[in-house]
Amino acid sequence: MPGINEDVTREVEQFLYREARLLDERRLHEWLELLTDDVRYWMAGRTNRYPKISKAIAILDPDRYVEDDITREDELAILDEDKRSLAARVARLDTGMAWAEDPPSRTRHLISNIEVEAGDAAYEVKVYSNFVVYRSRAETEQDFYVGARRDVLRRVGGAWQIAGRKIILDQNVLLAKNVSIFF
Repeated sequence: MPGINEDVTREVEQFLYREARLLDERRLHEWLELLTDDVRYWMAGRTNRYPKISKAIAILDPDRYVEDDITREDELAILDEDKRSLAARVARLDTGMAWAEDPPSRTRHLISNIEVEAGDAAYEVKVYSNFVVYRSRAETEQDFYVGARRDVLRRVGGAWQIAGRKIILDQNVLLAKNVSIFF
């Protein structure tokens, strides 16, 4: 894919909107089919770190200064999953024994600011997007998750699949009781 044209961008947007609908309709087995077998599904949080230009505090250890506040790949993530662990989560939900989802959450995934660029391989694209996920459960539980996603989509058998997803939450502290939904 030498350059990204408007047709590819539109195709990717429709793919992401369909994915959001599948998640909101709890069609999780169909959602799993949108993932490659080697997918990495990784959720980072934000940290309270001082930028290198900070004058607010003097830190003796220069390694504590960072360029950004996103959890690094070698640090503890909120989620770090592959297709097998995602499928196991979906299978557990099917048992009716997943207390965190009994009764099931109602979600609404809003995806915006979609940008598509060429990927590292000819059959891949990098996709940047922002999201708001609203979750309500039972009578009074409500949560908002806000952040960005960095996806790698791969064309497999003529259709797009998610080969990698990095989810970056804007929240530093999660107030939700659990992270039992998918992003």
